[in-house]
Amino acid sequence: MKQKETNHLEKVRDIYEILNGRMEADLLIQNVNILDVHGETVYQGSLLIYDKRIVALNPDESIAKVKEVFDGQGLYAIPGLIDAHLHFESQLAHPVALGEAMVPNGTTTIFAETLDLLSAAGEDGVRAAQGLFRDYEKLPYRLYAFAPGKKVAASVTEEVLNMEPVIGLGEFEHFTYSKGDEDDFLKASWVREKGGFMNGHWGLTALPDMILNYLPAIGTSNNHDVWNGDDIEKSIRYGFPTQIKFGVGSSEVIKTLLRSIVDRKFPTDNFMLCTDNISIERLLKMGHMDWIISLCTEMGISPIKAIKMATLNTAKSYHMEDKIGSLTPGRFADIVLTDSLSKINPLYVFKDGELIAQDKKLLKKIEIDYSSMCTEGVQGLEDLTPAELDIVPFEVSEDGTKAKVYLFDVYGRGHEKFYQEIWVPIVNGKIIPEYQGEKLSRLSVIQRYADGKRHVVNGLFKGVYIEHGAVATFWSAPSPYFVVVGQESEEMCFCAKEVDKYSGACIVSDDKAIKSVMPLEIYGAMANMNVDELTNSADAIDAALEEMGNRNEGEPVVNKLLSLFISLHRFRIMK
Repeated sequence: MKQKETNHLEKVRDIYEILNGRMEADLLIQNVNILDVHGETVYQGSLLIYDKRIVALNPDESIAKVKEVFDGQGLYAIPGLIDAHLHFESQLAHPVALGEAMVPNGTTTIFAETLDLLSAAGEDGVRAAQGLFRDYEKLPYRLYAFAPGKKVAASVTEEVLNMEPVIGLGEFEHFTYSKGDEDDFLKASWVREKGGFMNGHWGLTALPDMILNYLPAIGTSNNHDVWNGDDIEKSIRYGFPTQIKFGVGSSEVIKTLLRSIVDRKFPTDNFMLCTDNISIERLLKMGHMDWIISLCTEMGISPIKAIKMATLNTAKSYHMEDKIGSLTPGRFADIVLTDSLSKINPLYVFKDGELIAQDKKLLKKIEIDYSSMCTEGVQGLEDLTPAELDIVPFEVSEDGTKAKVYLFDVYGRGHEKFYQEIWVPIVNGKIIPEYQGEKLSRLSVIQRYADGKRHVVNGLFKGVYIEHGAVATFWSAPSPYFVVVGQESEEMCFCAKEVDKYSGACIVSDDKAIKSVMPLEIYGAMANMNVDELTNSADAIDAALEEMGNRNEGEPVVNKLLSLFISLHRFRIMK
């Protein structure tokens, strides 16, 4: 305790000496147009930095002493960007690879869910969390994490709540908190006792009105489950800082939310920006919070208010405005230099006053070894037969020409069209995979470890189309299942069994020959690869599928299938 007091005494004395020109600061960023997010103005000036924090605005340079001067070239200086809600282990990249793709886009802080990896680890969840947070202070971004609010045992959540850098409880499960689940009661009570935050996942369209009161009443800190203007209005009315998510759902859903904010004149101080889930490929090609801010301005939100939604608003919602979210004395020197406010172009990115990215490239190489988190696969599909993957109609028309089957739509996330029952042609007892003039692939959802009869759901699939061959992948959170897309049961069965040899993987096969493999060795949920290896592997999957007829747009196929798993769980397709 005495040492900590001595250090604070030294710091306050040092700052006094620096501001009186008797001691050197670390860095002076001069010649910049500084965005004041508090007053929503821009002014010309400079920033003086010492010990990772801003200590002065427009210091008197005639007396200021400084170790290093950086010429800001007349660029705009804005606060480091913040993602208010990101499942940072759900885009297949480990924390270092995520930083390689994310930080050059100007993101210096994330508030991160951990539930998918820890759920995948099962009984090993606590050790998985320790591995995930290993050397987190070395990462080129500021990490605030949440213990899983769902998909894991309460005992795991309790231990993770005591770890650094965990600041609270992640999102609850829709299906349990609305029914009075005892584990949910325990998790909520623990985080309330600690004074931590609770992430909200409200399920506005699915819950009865009285239950809508439950999450805000027990102290939930925010809500990111809005899909239209009415959801937004209700979320605001119930007192939630509301997160607008851009990483999931179609572009039309995103634009609908932004149009609602503009057209219905909702005060933007209510909103934060987040991705929820986003692929590495999209980060590299389109950007992160920089792209989201630019889209907000295109839809009619003023640039400064859009930037506040990705900086100060988020900092305030987590009671951290004294640390992050603005360029003011005492805050961490997380700074982005851009040549535009309406179309963010992060030319220089500083974290803690250190230049860590320039011209969309990370300058600081981070090395953290995650190999101890890699696991071996335990096979479960040895007895799977092709016949189990055949589509059996729910109903056949009286004339025998049409059959009713499931249709799954990877783009249907967030509304009723994710899966539906449709009528398709049937010839000589065989389903013709075609609907409304569009040729489709088949999809099988396969339980990995069967206790008695294996749970398999078969149907048609919209989102990935191949003329021959198959693609299969595996996800273990919260239940171990495969999905396989193809045209013929024999090939689909073969491909699924190849994935079964790994703890997790995405594999493309054709004529029972392997065309491409992406191993997901970290608890079957993440790749032990750097960002270049990861993107090359995802590109190889897409290239192999293109040779088989797929014309992919947007997210890589492996990430589309990952999003599919999220919806399969949400709509109770998996047990």
